Amino acid sequence: MIARRFLIRGLVQGVGYRYFAVRAAERHGIAGYVRNLPDGRVEVVAEGEPAAMEAFKRELERGPAYARVTAVEETTLTPTGRFRRFEVAF
Repeated sequence: MIARRFLIRGLVQGVGYRYFAVRAAERHGIAGYVRNLPDGRVEVVAEGEPAAMEAFKRELERGPAYARVTAVEETTLTPTGRFRRFEVAF
């Protein structure tokens, strides 16, 4: 299992990005959370298998139809196993 933090920049708030991320995570068996940040970015913290994480990242880079992703910053984290599912955090 691996863990990653993604910071997504661009037009990513108010376009359904968080719910898009939830559906993508469910498809790939990823656990963690997604949340909007006050500066307009979206933060994703995710844990899962390496191949699933790569596929999930590709979907995050694409985003939903009305999003315009300009950058995805990826940070490696230490997996904790504390997440049981993927959800929207507030």
